[in-house]
Amino acid sequence: MSPESSQPRPMRRIVTCPTCGGDSIYAVDNLYRPFCSERCKNVDFGAWASESYRLEARPTPSNDADTDGNDLIPRDQSGS
Repeated sequence: MSPESSQPRPMRRIVTCPTCGGDSIYAVDNLYRPFCSERCKNVDFGAWASESYRLEARPTPSNDADTDGNDLIPRDQSGS
């Protein structure tokens, strides 16, 4: 038995590509992990850049009001 065979081989984990749903090897030698290809990685990046991925948020009080809802800037001094 050689010393090389006594060391365990790293397992290659197969995951689902987030973009196309195909198989993707999740290993150091896959430069695009967790994506299966450069194309899928770029499609996902484009979706982030165009703000296609968003979380819905509730409206917040105006930044010009304190926590009681009172205006912090008097209307006659606001320049309006």
